[in-house]
Amino acid sequence: MAKLERTLNDNFDAILKRISDGVLNGSVSASLEESSDFRSNGARCSVRVFERYSYAGGNRVSMNVTLFQGGPDEPVRLSAITSGGSQAMFWKVNTWGEEAFLQKLEEIL
Repeated sequence: MAKLERTLNDNFDAILKRISDGVLNGSVSASLEESSDFRSNGARCSVRVFERYSYAGGNRVSMNVTLFQGGPDEPVRLSAITSGGSQAMFWKVNTWGEEAFLQKLEEIL
């Protein structure tokens, strides 16, 4: 697994759109597998699970992206975690695909 966490000072909806568009347009095999959105007392949380084929690893890799904002005047917190890039049965030996997927997100941000 690879993880990226950031604090962003931008519009929540703009960040979410930039991430979704960038990931889906950044790879011919990328797909949005599922999404979830919550609002409560001014706080927002959006979760997106993307998947794509990793040519380097020869398998599919997933990336979970969570955005959270405690209130309209607070920064947006991002947590992104990739998984599924290893081909071994008992230990992780090939995480290139996971790291490359996360690097794509860093470029988008």
